[in-house]
Amino acid sequence: MKPKNLLSRLVPVLLALALLAGCTLQEPQPTTAPAQTAEAAAQTTGSSAELTVYYIDVGQGDSALLESEGEYLLIDGGERENSSLLVSFLEKQGVQELKAVVCTHPHSDHGGGLPAVLAVFPTEAVYAPTRTYAASWFDNFLRYADQQGLEVTIPAPGDTITLGSTLLTVLGPLESYPEVNNTSIVLRADCGGVSFLFTGDMETPAEYDLLDAGTEVKAQVLKAGHHGSSDATGYRFLYAVEPEYAIVSCGAGNDYGHPHVEAMSRLRDAGVTVFRTDTLGTVRADCDGEDVVFTWEKAEQNPEYADFASRAEEHYIGNVNSHILHAPSCDSLPSQRNQVVFDTYEEAVSAGYTPHPECLGG
Repeated sequence: MKPKNLLSRLVPVLLALALLAGCTLQEPQPTTAPAQTAEAAAQTTGSSAELTVYYIDVGQGDSALLESEGEYLLIDGGERENSSLLVSFLEKQGVQELKAVVCTHPHSDHGGGLPAVLAVFPTEAVYAPTRTYAASWFDNFLRYADQQGLEVTIPAPGDTITLGSTLLTVLGPLESYPEVNNTSIVLRADCGGVSFLFTGDMETPAEYDLLDAGTEVKAQVLKAGHHGSSDATGYRFLYAVEPEYAIVSCGAGNDYGHPHVEAMSRLRDAGVTVFRTDTLGTVRADCDGEDVVFTWEKAEQNPEYADFASRAEEHYIGNVNSHILHAPSCDSLPSQRNQVVFDTYEEAVSAGYTPHPECLGG
């Protein structure tokens, strides 16, 4: 039987979790639902979303809730201190049980809040790239999965998860990597003709492996890898994905400087509109199978680079003498008389141009 009031179970369960983890959790705080601008409200009037994705503002961490036809799936859960916020947010969205919980990789800023979720919400399946990791939060992650009679599933590329009318496909990791970030489970969610790509903290080596294997990564909406770090979301990967929109999940004033200017410049050069949780709060995407409409919590703020998305004249610039290809923002652009403009990266490479290591080497 589904619980009628999850909030009544929340406090004692979280207190028990806090004792296990050796910390004290704050009382659950209400989470503000993403605000709708008047323009966005008009766009969504009369439409029925087949898939809604909440990119939850969990500070310097990562968490996304997917809902399709009344079924819910959670990808990552931020740090442990966000446990009460996360559970409260899920309850506010009407979640009573989860089709699946995915821990993309065993770093605490992605999985720390998941034990609390498993302690409260009945779940059908739990996924992670490993069953062993030396951290107290991961021990609790395994403990609460076991209490539900679940064994952590390590998915393989090509595995699928059905969520309502949405199909999620596991794309990676393709290999075993010494760097934990590259072990991130990579998922593509297909809603009609629209795809969403979730990359965890995957960095460029694993990105290249996906591309070299011929993996279909094209998606309209990209969750930028590793919180917008310079070591992820490389030009080659962006060319293959061809996103119209990207979400960067990071915390305001974080110690890592995320998102890094290199990654943001690549997204700008690719004409991608960027939604940042540190400036916009929780970002919501509603997809009807053909289009995506975004709304966000801090409606007075705006996404970045929306104006660049229509600047088709700024694709890629080649040096006709050296046959080196540059991004339009590169500091080493050739003189105007030595420039040739390419509409696409593929066109330039096919013409024999080599990416400039400074601006297109990522």
